[in-house]
Amino acid sequence: MKVEAAFLTLARGLILVNFVGFCYGALQVGFYRGKCGFADVEAIVAGVITARLFRDPSTVAALLRLQFHDCFVNGCDASILIDGRNSEKTATPNLSVRGYEIIDQAKAAVENACPGVVSCADLIAIATRDAVFLSGGGRYDVQTGRRDSLVSVAENVSLPGPATSVPEAIAAFSDKGLTVTDMVLLLGAHSVGVSHCSFIKDRLFNFENTGRPDPSMDPLLANILRSRCPPFATVDNTVNLDQNSFSPFAISNKYYQNVMLRRGILQIDQELGTNPSTRPVVTNLANAFDFPTRFGAAMVKLGAIGVLTGKQGEIRRSCRATNGQQFT
Repeated sequence: MKVEAAFLTLARGLILVNFVGFCYGALQVGFYRGKCGFADVEAIVAGVITARLFRDPSTVAALLRLQFHDCFVNGCDASILIDGRNSEKTATPNLSVRGYEIIDQAKAAVENACPGVVSCADLIAIATRDAVFLSGGGRYDVQTGRRDSLVSVAENVSLPGPATSVPEAIAAFSDKGLTVTDMVLLLGAHSVGVSHCSFIKDRLFNFENTGRPDPSMDPLLANILRSRCPPFATVDNTVNLDQNSFSPFAISNKYYQNVMLRRGILQIDQELGTNPSTRPVVTNLANAFDFPTRFGAAMVKLGAIGVLTGKQGEIRRSCRATNGQQFT
């Protein structure tokens, strides 16, 4: 699917959206309709993301990770965007997060159309939705009305990592009000993006201190990855999470098909296919035709975690600092 054609479809979708918004908690589809005069906030953001994705298809993976890392720490409040020596950006799990400049660009575009109206937290949700759609993942309605956090502290960052076990991941997602099925759907974001070799070397050479590769990984894949990730490399190379050269930037259910073929890159990915709590969901999604719709519904639930609305929080002038204080 070409990005230009996808944007035309997205623009038509924006025009045809029902003018009666519906709510998920305190959020609402079409929250900004009429709040910026004749300007269409979501169309403005779509233009920014379309241009960016056309230049860099990996944008979708960057934005998905950015939204996940924001929402899993005190809710979807754009706290990850704030600069500072002890802000969330500086926490170890966030050091490899990218895409901040994309949100800056979207913020500048909407501020030019209607200053002080659109929150940075909403921009993350809208931009990620557009990137998912343009990458083949289906278009879902984004609920908006979030406000931005006044606080960003590195010590608050606690995220499930690539070596997290399935039971630990289920518990972490449950703490955020997400079900096992939601978790498996959201991990479908691993159909795009990359992993650093350092996260998978144990699976390739010394799994659980056995001195051998992880037996759950397809041996042919393990051989390919060992050449990319030699044991004593001085550079931490990256590998595509989707090893299919035709779909490394496409949001699709091929992720689940790869897991069933023992071709999951991260340990958590492969364990989804063997754990009795998650294997039935993986099997279903590997053969499903409605993955884009279901993935979108899970993203909506993710985007509703711990939101600030009404008189809570603020609308930042710059996504990198609160209005009242420049973090240092």
